[in-house]
Amino acid sequence: MRKAGFMVAAAILAASSFTAVAQNSNGMRYKWRDGQGLPHYSDSLTTDAIKYGYDVVNDRGLVIQHVERQLNPEERAAARKQADEQAAQQRATQERARNDSQMLSAYPNEAAYKASLQQELDNIDQQINTTRLNLHSQEKALTDLLTRAGDLERAKQPVPKFLNDSIAKQRGIVSGQRGALDRQQATRDAAAQKMEQQLQHYRELKAIQAKGQ
Repeated sequence: MRKAGFMVAAAILAASSFTAVAQNSNGMRYKWRDGQGLPHYSDSLTTDAIKYGYDVVNDRGLVIQHVERQLNPEERAAARKQADEQAAQQRATQERARNDSQMLSAYPNEAAYKASLQQELDNIDQQINTTRLNLHSQEKALTDLLTRAGDLERAKQPVPKFLNDSIAKQRGIVSGQRGALDRQQATRDAAAQKMEQQLQHYRELKAIQAKGQ
């Protein structure tokens, strides 16, 4: 209780002293609170005021400006990082707005926009068809090699090394073609999903554009 009473008394005394000084001068003053929350007043900017943050007051004791406390190195680094992230987000937003504007200008209706997106799917479909034809051809070649090896085994004849090597190589080719086909199909599925999202975004932009007209 004594400590609390002392702090209150100190605050009242400091405030009274400041008011008296302020009434005797037309200059600006500074006020701040230290680490314990006690108020301080000065007619010059001190290191503690900068450290804890301060208010600039006029000759009537009214606050005319507030200055935040000085940041430590970690806080300054965090503030710079946050500012950089916000700037990046702002640039991304502006870039999306430009792209949307260009898209609406280039494609006046959904049919035209959908046709342009469909070209990408058509290209992927052509690649898939080509890979399927190659896979069919490679599978047939593997089947022929296996048939030759099977005929020799049924005839109780040894399978030559070159034939076994050819079978192993052909199996690798077939496996590679199947993997390529799977990847192309996954790419096609992702492109189709993206296309639907782009079309939905286009519809939303056109709806906003229609409301603004």
